[in-house]
Amino acid sequence: MSEAFINSAFLALSGGFQDAYTYNTRNEVFSNAQTGNVVLMSQHFMTGDWKAGVRYLLPLIAFVLGVFVADQIQMRYKYARRLHWRQGILLAEIVILFVVGFIPHSLNMTATILVSFACAMQVQTFRKMGGYSYASTMCIGNLRSGTAAFSHYLQDKKTEQLKQAAYYFGIIFLFAIGAGLGGNLTEHFGIHMIWISCILLGLSFLLMFENE
Repeated sequence: MSEAFINSAFLALSGGFQDAYTYNTRNEVFSNAQTGNVVLMSQHFMTGDWKAGVRYLLPLIAFVLGVFVADQIQMRYKYARRLHWRQGILLAEIVILFVVGFIPHSLNMTATILVSFACAMQVQTFRKMGGYSYASTMCIGNLRSGTAAFSHYLQDKKTEQLKQAAYYFGIIFLFAIGAGLGGNLTEHFGIHMIWISCILLGLSFLLMFENE
């Protein structure tokens, strides 16, 4: 079930929501799109604006730590029986995001760091959808893979290739929906809206108790 499209759909909705949330309510810093953070960080550092550069550097470091922690959890609890290790990471992510909803604007950097850490755990933990490698918190790799699969379909006419392209573009669409909802809801209702991501991740958590 962790690789099922329905599960990936909830993860992509949440991933888009989180990125829009931090950008719109936490000083225009991305939680998932670390490429954007690297670009802005480098730009500020090269102009001597070190304070602004650090604002993008810290979420980047948090993302690296999130990947590392998720990988360590997988290695240690891969064969746990009571609770699947992926569900354990989802619970940790839900708790982190729930706490973020209480963090005031005066601590926006802390909130963004926590969201980046949680996003990294998610992207490291859920890396396959229907047997295809993908990312639930960013689009560039999915866009490349989906386009390549469609290009191959036009050449080979294999149904599996068209299905693969549909999977990738479907996830991109759902990520965009999540981002749109995240941007609009947080703009109108504020920092507590990150709890919607908690609900989406909670649905993913519950789905994983079922067989595909």
